[in-house]
Amino acid sequence: MSPADIRTDPSADGAGECYHCGLPVAPASEHVVEIDGTPRRMCCVGCEAVARAIVDNGLVQYYRHRDALPEPRKEALPPELRELGLFDNADFQQSFVQSTGEHEREASLILEGITCAACVWLNERHVARLPGVSLVEVNYATHRARVRWDERVTRLSVILGAIQAIGYRAYPYDAERSEQVAGRERRSMLWRLFVAGFGMMQVMMYAFPAYIAPEGDLSADAELLMRWASLILTLPVVLYSAAPFFRRAARDVRLRSLGMDVPVALGVGSAFAASVWATLTHGPQVYFDSVTMFVFLLLCGRYLEMLARQRAARGVQALARIVPMFAERLDPRDGSGCQVAVVSLAPGERVRVRPGAVIPVDGVVVEGESQVDEALLTGESRPVAKAVGAEVTGGSLNLASPLVLRVSAVGDATRLAVMRRLMEQAATYRPAVATQSDQAARVFIVALLVLAAATWIAWRFIDPDRALWVFVSVLVVACPCALSLATPTALTVATDTLARIGVLVTRGHAIEALASANRYVFDKTGTLTQGAMQVEAVCVLDDCGEELLRRRAAALEQASEHAVAAGVRLAAGGLTLPAVDGLRATVGQGVEGYVDGMRMRMRIGRPDYVARLTGRTLPAEVGMLERDGATVVALGSEAGWCGLFALGDRVRDDAPELVARLAREGVPVAIISGDARAAVDALARHLAVTEAHAAMSPQDKLRWVEREQARAGTIVAMVGDGANDGPVLAQAQVSIAMGGGTDLARNQADMVLMADSLDALSRAISLCRKTLRVIRQNLWWSLAYNFTSVPLAMAGLITPWMAGLGMAASSLLVVLNALRLQRESRRRG
Repeated sequence: MSPADIRTDPSADGAGECYHCGLPVAPASEHVVEIDGTPRRMCCVGCEAVARAIVDNGLVQYYRHRDALPEPRKEALPPELRELGLFDNADFQQSFVQSTGEHEREASLILEGITCAACVWLNERHVARLPGVSLVEVNYATHRARVRWDERVTRLSVILGAIQAIGYRAYPYDAERSEQVAGRERRSMLWRLFVAGFGMMQVMMYAFPAYIAPEGDLSADAELLMRWASLILTLPVVLYSAAPFFRRAARDVRLRSLGMDVPVALGVGSAFAASVWATLTHGPQVYFDSVTMFVFLLLCGRYLEMLARQRAARGVQALARIVPMFAERLDPRDGSGCQVAVVSLAPGERVRVRPGAVIPVDGVVVEGESQVDEALLTGESRPVAKAVGAEVTGGSLNLASPLVLRVSAVGDATRLAVMRRLMEQAATYRPAVATQSDQAARVFIVALLVLAAATWIAWRFIDPDRALWVFVSVLVVACPCALSLATPTALTVATDTLARIGVLVTRGHAIEALASANRYVFDKTGTLTQGAMQVEAVCVLDDCGEELLRRRAAALEQASEHAVAAGVRLAAGGLTLPAVDGLRATVGQGVEGYVDGMRMRMRIGRPDYVARLTGRTLPAEVGMLERDGATVVALGSEAGWCGLFALGDRVRDDAPELVARLAREGVPVAIISGDARAAVDALARHLAVTEAHAAMSPQDKLRWVEREQARAGTIVAMVGDGANDGPVLAQAQVSIAMGGGTDLARNQADMVLMADSLDALSRAISLCRKTLRVIRQNLWWSLAYNFTSVPLAMAGLITPWMAGLGMAASSLLVVLNALRLQRESRRRG
């Protein structure tokens, strides 16, 4: 049976291989396309989109008439469809391209072929030169790329073609594709490692007699025979195992960009060529054993480094795979359930989630009570109780009882999907220290080549027989791979670990900035306090009555997201709210509008804001309520004062501990709030904070932070609620927002506390400081290793195999040192 028969036989279309490209299909995959009336399973969203485009464009005969799967399989695309520009198709781009402006688009890609910092630099520089491209960032540790372009000037297919033209491959990113690429990378490296290891052992067996035999005991014919045997066994090591080094080095030379593979290829190639020449001309010395051992040790180091790097990068991919493919949708007519694909669900529909199942969507509980594990999303290990009316997040685990949910968001609109996008965006950022180390590595490679050449010339006069292997040792021992790995690996591990403890990094500079912050500024409501404001007292100032006062106040506040507004709405209970026209909000002050058809404007908010509308002085009751530490909200109209609401809020349990810790470390803390002086002072006394500023508008807060930043050496960390402190959060060097109830897609903070806990912030501070220490350790180790090993190699004290071992070990050491950061997710405080 031909491949075509296999692909068109419905009975053969099991869960084994992708109908489009032939790659294995994961058991949980639910990518299906109907081809010739038969549902066909696909391995990933990319193949699904390609197959759907083939069908939609009338090219089904491609499947009917093909007699073999393409080689390589990942290029399973008919020539007709290539001409259609599949990657420029809007439907295909939905899963990995975002709109960042009217004509600006941003894509998340994964690159194949990245082996060192020079590869990253080359791709960024090459793509950035394309017309219309405004941003390109590549993360070395994850091989992820973020590209932004103007669709009026260029197309995505042009960008991908430019990347392929310099010897790399770029694919739309999705978790399944990423895992497939990683799997291919591991398999290819293992085979090359096996061939190198087998060749090394056999060559050493033939080289051993020449090392131990006394002079004259080994005949010339026997020695020549062993040399030829060693040559034959070394050939597959050089031509197969070491082939990627030569291929990438040739590309770098052609593009005039010296990468890490240039000195490696030069060292291996020169030692092998000299050995072949010595074998053909009966020369005095061959280096086949050193060549095979060096290649084997180098591949060992890179394989272990690759495993560690892939492990460090799995945090974001885990978020992508956590949501199930299927959900039990309930029929609105009879309540019966049926299994459907999650992507087919729509907001407003109802789904049932059984105990032990992962919640597939964002929604609201409409039936049942249970406990939910949100550890992967918030870092909180304790189950969270959920009852009717409670919001649940897709990706959390239902533990106890069945729940019926009303769907509020699906797919890319869910909180989990926004988290993943923000983490991916942060992962592509390269801080200044990483850029500087990459530049240093490129300069070091040039200096290394010059030193190696000078060493070879010097040893030609000192000891010609040793000149070649000293030259090879210098080339290999100081290849600055560890220097390029030092920063990106640590930042990748730290970002993943922070996510595990409930801190979402949305901008890459946040880790470095939080570790260096020496001035902490906190908002009050919803940050140091729980933000669950409750009305403790109502003071009626006219003859409208308390019930009408509550109804009018809640009606004006019904569109506000502030915690105070939520408390006012809660005070209205189940009362019917009147209609409001001409609603207008003044940030940091309050809201005004026309209530229930009245011709007079009404205002609710800060007492002085309302007083400007009433034209009257503040009632004496305002001062009385504020002296008790309450937050006072006033309601008034053009006719005069209507009433006052006194609201209270509980201080977060972990706020005193965080403030005390910063005080012990000598870090100044300040509170800036829009609340009344009495309420802010009461909180400051409770937390032992000596500097507190009240009744501040957003503009006041912004100016205050700017003044602090003007002081030399001050790095401000601002902690706010993420929704009402936008300007000041954007101004601070590093900003942290409380994640509870915040719309992540609109959040402008550099970090978001998903656990809505200040304990998570305390742990994040410790982790970021440790990350900076790990980066410095890695950089110092890399520099110390290079500056120590080069003189030793130039002096002839390091052999080629020792150089290979040292280079591999130095790279592995910085990766393992970075992986120590993962242990922080299991510690408290």
